Amino acid sequence: MRAVFLDRDGVICENRPDHVKGWAEFRFLPGTLAALRRLARQPWPLVVITNQGAVRRGLVSAAAVEEIHARMLQEVRRAGGRLDAIYYCPHLPEEGCFCRKPRPGLLFRAAQDLGIDLEGSYFIGDAVTDVEAALAAGC
Repeated sequence: MRAVFLDRDGVICENRPDHVKGWAEFRFLPGTLAALRRLARQPWPLVVITNQGAVRRGLVSAAAVEEIHARMLQEVRRAGGRLDAIYYCPHLPEEGCFCRKPRPGLLFRAAQDLGIDLEGSYFIGDAVTDVEAALAAGC
């Protein structure tokens, strides 16, 4: 089964230079909720893949990121859309982890967890690192 992967900041919500640190700072981009409602009609899983290095920088807690994601899911559902899973990397770029985009670790984990065929899947992103992760995973 294929999937549609989506980056969070810059695709679903506004990309802030100081990071989204709480729900009060989260702003859906125009048209996002309508697009997610249309995507929800497809039988494919819709999966968010996002770097959240602000956690490791101490700018936001993992609990706050999870609360942002829970509220984002609630608003997406309220608008008639869905997101089936959210995977995030809390690490800094210099840590060299396999889960931080542009590396494909989160895509591989989602594929294993959800039975996704990465080769038939799509990635919607706004940065070169999104494209690089998608290509490295075979999307």
